[in-house]
Amino acid sequence: MLVKLAWRNIWRNKLRTSIMLGAMVFGLMSVIVMIGFMNSFYNNMIDNTINWQTSHVKIHDIRYPDDPDINFTIANMDVLSRLLDKQDNIKAWTSRHLVNGMIASARSTRGVVINGIDLKTEVVPLSTKVIAGEWMDDQGRNPIMVSKKTSERLNLRIGSKVVLTFSGGDGDVTGAAFRVRGIFQTASSSMDDSNVYVRKADLSKVSNVIGVHEVAIMFYEIDDAEIFVNTLPKHVNANTREQWLIRDWQTISPILKTMMDTSGVFNAVFLLIFVIAMAFGIVNILLMSVFERTQEFGVLMAVGMSKGNIRGVIILESALMSICGTTVGLLGAIGLTYSLSQTGIDLTSFGDSLQGFGVDTILYPSVSIGEYASAFSAVMLAILLSGLYPAHKILQQRPVDAMSEKH
Repeated sequence: MLVKLAWRNIWRNKLRTSIMLGAMVFGLMSVIVMIGFMNSFYNNMIDNTINWQTSHVKIHDIRYPDDPDINFTIANMDVLSRLLDKQDNIKAWTSRHLVNGMIASARSTRGVVINGIDLKTEVVPLSTKVIAGEWMDDQGRNPIMVSKKTSERLNLRIGSKVVLTFSGGDGDVTGAAFRVRGIFQTASSSMDDSNVYVRKADLSKVSNVIGVHEVAIMFYEIDDAEIFVNTLPKHVNANTREQWLIRDWQTISPILKTMMDTSGVFNAVFLLIFVIAMAFGIVNILLMSVFERTQEFGVLMAVGMSKGNIRGVIILESALMSICGTTVGLLGAIGLTYSLSQTGIDLTSFGDSLQGFGVDTILYPSVSIGEYASAFSAVMLAILLSGLYPAHKILQQRPVDAMSEKH
């Protein structure tokens, strides 16, 4: 009987109830879609940083990160190669010959990191981001890949000649001419601005340094990176262990770890703000509804209806509204999030700004089951609690006073 009475009460003012339910539905949908958007933003930024810059694990000579001298190559590379080839959880690994130098065209000169890469094993998917020309192969003499930003600043096109200069292994300035084979563009403007790519053998020949400066490793599972960093040193002798610097992506870029840890907090705060705002709205609606029926509640108390039942009716009203609003809102949010996860959110108009964060221009929202459950539960609980205050206010009145109220 109480449920039937509560259901009739909330529809006595259809416009007010419809407005409140609409606010709940669209509010919950907006919050969940925003959570999905932020998840995709953070995940995309982390994935791009790992894919394009940090990899899952990098290995250098212990001195190299602080002083990138061209002679600080990785010692005992043959030992490291055998160890990496034995790891079943490694998806791919590659070695690179790195040089800090200058790239010069007829128009201008810029400082860059010259990456000498192995075309067969390179883990950075740069070949998928070529927007002009073609990816390098074994053919031709001294091909080079430059970014779109670098090509614009140096006025380069396919086939243009550039000169790379740097300090060689003997300390003298050396260099060579290279031909632009292709132009690429990634999601990270910082990477595009500071890197060019050539064949490892070509760079090693010009630098007159044998060896590699960096080993980049990608795993099938990201969690294996930290385990690998802790276990690899146990398989080599103390002398070799002291010469290698083994770091996972979280150590190389601590900001990524911080972002992962804070993304959940951001979502929780965003949900809390919405729940609090909605709770105030529900309280306001219920107070208006309750005080419009003060005389009715006075009559009910006068004829013997217990305060518990009256409180129950008011709380049931808020419960029924919450069930209707959150259920429809949750279903709508699931449908909208799924649709956006398939089509993506096109942010091309913000492309330049997103490149500064290393984020793609199309994001695909994703929301976990736990996040759906948290949002649904938080909203339900907030609305149920919202009915306590109006119930408390009406029950403070005596039946005779309530029946004499004029509205």
